[in-house]
Amino acid sequence: MKNGRWMTAKDVLRVNAFKWPNKIGAKDLYKEYTFKQWNERSCRLANALANMGMKKGDRFAVLAYNCVEWMEIYAAAAKGGFICVPIMFRLAPPEMEYIINHCEAKVFIVQGGTSPRDGKEYPWIEMVNGMKKNIPTVEKYVSFAEIGNPHYDGYISYEDALAAASAEEPETVVDADDPWVIMYTGGTTGRPKGVVKTHASLFAQYFIMIFDHQFNFDDITLLVMPCCHVNSLFYSFVNTWVGGTVMAYNMVSFNPEDLLKTFSDHKITFTSLVPTHYIMMLALPDEVKNKYDLTSIKKLLISSAPARRDTKLGILKMFPNSELYEAYGSTEAGIVTVLKPHEQLTKLGSIGREVIGTDIIRLYDEDGNLITQPNVVGELYSRSPMLFEEYWKEPEKTAAAMKGEYFSAGDMAYRDEEGYYYLVDRKANMIISGGENVYPSEVENVVGGHPKVKDVAVIGTPHEKWGEQVTAVVVLHEGQTATPEEIAEFCRGKIAGYKIPRKVIFIKDEEMPRSGAGKILHRILREKYGKWSENV
Repeated sequence: MKNGRWMTAKDVLRVNAFKWPNKIGAKDLYKEYTFKQWNERSCRLANALANMGMKKGDRFAVLAYNCVEWMEIYAAAAKGGFICVPIMFRLAPPEMEYIINHCEAKVFIVQGGTSPRDGKEYPWIEMVNGMKKNIPTVEKYVSFAEIGNPHYDGYISYEDALAAASAEEPETVVDADDPWVIMYTGGTTGRPKGVVKTHASLFAQYFIMIFDHQFNFDDITLLVMPCCHVNSLFYSFVNTWVGGTVMAYNMVSFNPEDLLKTFSDHKITFTSLVPTHYIMMLALPDEVKNKYDLTSIKKLLISSAPARRDTKLGILKMFPNSELYEAYGSTEAGIVTVLKPHEQLTKLGSIGREVIGTDIIRLYDEDGNLITQPNVVGELYSRSPMLFEEYWKEPEKTAAAMKGEYFSAGDMAYRDEEGYYYLVDRKANMIISGGENVYPSEVENVVGGHPKVKDVAVIGTPHEKWGEQVTAVVVLHEGQTATPEEIAEFCRGKIAGYKIPRKVIFIKDEEMPRSGAGKILHRILREKYGKWSENV
């Protein structure tokens, strides 16, 4: 009876195809599918993957920009009992290779073709061809395109595979506790960790968001954040449970006016963005902003980084019919807190209070004692049905992140007298630039490989557009000279572009702050060169 008590993502499209067969369930700028079509194509893909030798619990990787195929791919993983491993397209090849080898992906789905917007060839096929010798676990390569059905040597055509596969529901029994997605996140050791999300944890996530954000049958959610990013994973299927529509925004490089046009043309009701996106839209001239009808937007979310007061006021003015939410969470924990619309200007700087379904947050001091009094900073731990299952193949790191049933992402916070939470520092030394997480150790490992570099510490410093910028504080070997451009160029191709230092500060060895044990004190560098702080 265990499986019968829970519907999983495997079942939702099947039910929706029966209830609303002709309603548009998923789309992008170039294609749209009814719930019936979406369900059938997802069944075909699941069966096609099985025909390629995939079995329940096997992993497959996906490399693509936002497109409606992501909705089919996630659903196909659910139907076949497979585990989807999204690959962030901004990563460098060595970073991608590590993830694919670590999860032992058997199939690699890669976007090919040309961009319908500018006619330029997408780079992923050529890139993956150069990686093949380094990812031996991959047995089959599958390619697809936004428009058309191009064929590549060594790749199975996505559309051909669907056409040849059965449209019947796979017979695989999928339990709520089975893994659905492994989402890789950056790690303080320089290697990303595979966060295992089960059907039950994501099922809980979607239902909690339905209640907290009041999603309904008429909502149209626009996925602007990359579909391989946890933000879009969290909001990709929320509408689906209540019969709403989800749209993938085909964004290669962010264009704020094009986003406004998409809101207007497609009558979008909800999207989740980072402050950088909002700032770029607000910076458009009034004559541009006034060209578009934005009255369909009913609710907006700010996440991944704090937003300033003027940004919030600008959002509410630009979208007059919208309510504004602000959320805090992590890949592992899901959404932990939310600041509701009526609290936005009265609790500036706060991340809100616990979302529905989350237990009372626990704050612990450095000695592991539970903090019960207000306005005392401690490490934030949360517990909810949204929690991840484990870090893939890393039980020690899983155990280290837990205190009993409570998880910590390493964030420090305090609770005020009314129960609202405020972050006071980032996990360890993490940088959030344009909504993307950057772990200093990853960048330090690369910059430190430069032959002129003796030592390096990477911190986040304030940036008007991106929130924070990656800044490298560098000590050169005696007698050496270098330029910031030289350091940045050395990093290209070794790490993702958004991790490359945008600012380089050269200091003397004796100026690098260290602990008694010789460990670099990032906190001191942040205080000296621009410590991150919430906007209040």
